[in-house]
Amino acid sequence: RTGFYKSTILRLAASLIHDGFLLRNPSGTYMLGPELPRLAALCMTAPDLEGVIRPYLRTLVELTQESASFFVRSGNERVCRYRENSPLAIRHHLDEGQVIPLDRGASGHILLAFGSERENPKYDEIRAQGFYRSLGERDPDVVALSVPVFDTVGRLWGALAVSGLQGRFSEDLQTKALAALRTMSGDLGRKLPVVGSVVL
Repeated sequence: RTGFYKSTILRLAASLIHDGFLLRNPSGTYMLGPELPRLAALCMTAPDLEGVIRPYLRTLVELTQESASFFVRSGNERVCRYRENSPLAIRHHLDEGQVIPLDRGASGHILLAFGSERENPKYDEIRAQGFYRSLGERDPDVVALSVPVFDTVGRLWGALAVSGLQGRFSEDLQTKALAALRTMSGDLGRKLPVVGSVVL
């Protein structure tokens, strides 16, 4: 079905056996290995990040009537991990799991400034002010505000953001949203686990 040569399949199977993802029976047949239940157990014991993050997104949407997101970095891109879209018919819409360029948009700049580019002077201003405002960087009609989310030991978990249409997301509302973002990112950070790996 794969179209691979049998020798390639056998090499791949040998690697999976070596790492515990497959077992080979004496009869020559294969079965799932012990690594899969171990990974499943880790998933079951992982912190409920969605349960922690989503209430903050809903509060931001209620406060601003605009869309709220939590982004994480994935290589040279960012992923919308959690999203609550505005209840208004005309809105800035994204889907959870959507992959977006890292070098444009408020949350992308936050992930760079406080992540891999932490020492880059180009991002000094973002680090100094603790947030980034994007005006039409990805879409000429959209303004977005984003702040970093750190746990209590200072590890960056992601970027919390609010985005909306420029004609409706007024400066007064942006000021209100930014104050809420700052407060919520600190509160959220205190609820994140301080053991194990971060989301990024």
